[in-house]
Amino acid sequence: MSWRSPALVAALLAGLGAFALAGCGFQPLYGGATAGGAKLAAVMAAVDITPIPGRVGQKLRNELIFATTGGGNPVPSRYRLDIIIKESLTDQLVQITGDATGQIYQLDASFKLVDVASGTVLLAAKSTSRAPYNRFQEIFANVRARYDAENRAARTVADSIRTQLAAFLANAA
Repeated sequence: MSWRSPALVAALLAGLGAFALAGCGFQPLYGGATAGGAKLAAVMAAVDITPIPGRVGQKLRNELIFATTGGGNPVPSRYRLDIIIKESLTDQLVQITGDATGQIYQLDASFKLVDVASGTVLLAAKSTSRAPYNRFQEIFANVRARYDAENRAARTVADSIRTQLAAFLANAA
């Protein structure tokens, strides 16, 4: 095998790249252990998400529970996540008759991560999502379009909250 073979050059470059990153302190968010040595997945599973009123609140809570536990069995709670949501609608593309042909559903969530043992607030943050949808003549189509927009916004907010929690817990746990 010649020193100029593509496989040898690729292996050499991969080895040099791994060596260059070995001492830089870079660590993937969901890989390995947290600053305290525990696996991030185990720390995230110890977050108890309190109930949120309304259909969208329940959707948001379910998304977060699945994202933090992976659908597994609950573990003893070390943290409590309190979430308050605010929903709003904005008309867009308003016709001369006053009818809107589209709307934007906005979901704002304020959340606090509380240490269960001491009751202290460890993290307080916000997340927002906007989901546009079209309005139609048929009532059922409008209802379904709004539900879809609410579900999209809840998923986006849940992903944002999960990422903020993971970033905080990876450094604090």
